[in-house]
Amino acid sequence: MTLYMKKQIIILLLMSILIILLIACENNSEVNTITIAEQYGLAYAPVQIMKDKKILEQHTNNISIKWKKLANTAAIREAMLAGEVDIGFMAIPPFLIGKDKGMEWKIISGLSLSPLGLMTYKEDIKTLADISKDDRIALPQPGSIQHILLAMAAEREFSDSGRFDGQLVTMAHPDGMNALLSRKDITVHFTSPPYIFKESEVEGIHQILSGREALGGEFSFIVGVATEDFYNNHPELYQIFVESLYQSIEFINENIDEAASSLTENYDLSKDEIKKYISWPGMCYTKKIYGLDEFINFMQETDYIELSDIGYSQLLWDVDLYEKK
Repeated sequence: MTLYMKKQIIILLLMSILIILLIACENNSEVNTITIAEQYGLAYAPVQIMKDKKILEQHTNNISIKWKKLANTAAIREAMLAGEVDIGFMAIPPFLIGKDKGMEWKIISGLSLSPLGLMTYKEDIKTLADISKDDRIALPQPGSIQHILLAMAAEREFSDSGRFDGQLVTMAHPDGMNALLSRKDITVHFTSPPYIFKESEVEGIHQILSGREALGGEFSFIVGVATEDFYNNHPELYQIFVESLYQSIEFINENIDEAASSLTENYDLSKDEIKKYISWPGMCYTKKIYGLDEFINFMQETDYIELSDIGYSQLLWDVDLYEKK
């Protein structure tokens, strides 16, 4: 073998090794993708802060984030079931309904506690007993937290959790508020921030029932939920998300003024309005989880779910976050 041929073979071998190394590096730097479902409302403000401040990206350069704005928890549940969403944010009752139906997911952490309320313009409606068969009640959807809270209150007062089911009208919160303020199609609206704040500031609108009264104590309005597939197959990315979520919650609590400025465009509200609303009594952003037992017990007793003999470890990725009574 000539010296020239030997040199050519060595060059080819070196090139092959280089190509293998480049492919390996490319595979090692493969971008991780996470898809997050969000909804509109001040209860989701830390998620918006995470998005606007690019907090997830601060923890890693090796990430591609897809944000999906979905209309309601039913849409989020369907997207997660189809494998199109890794993490979603919702209330506890829709999470429990999904779990009961076989959804392989668990709660990551709490996100927010929030004032919820049953609002009306009718002066003669002071209590639930004043709501007649002709009144129509707007809420996001059957099985929503508003629906379950209304059922809880009806069970406590009338021993009939389904008392108002025939009077429900499914409406997104903005549509429900517009219908209430225009006094068309509905007479009562079970709503959440910022709509409950806006409605309470309108002359002639008053609250019949609060969410806290309905449940009988504190409860998490919104929690984060992750699929088991995402948790098991992307543990590092899951942990990065958790740390980013906690950081976002901490940011909004410790930097209210800056947070309000950041949120103005997303919520079409002034800085002063947002600052007032996120500081409203009963509005609280926290990773702690409240009210889980109360929802489970009621929803089992009234046949919304079965979930018999299920433990916290089957519902929560971190059981220490649950604040039991």
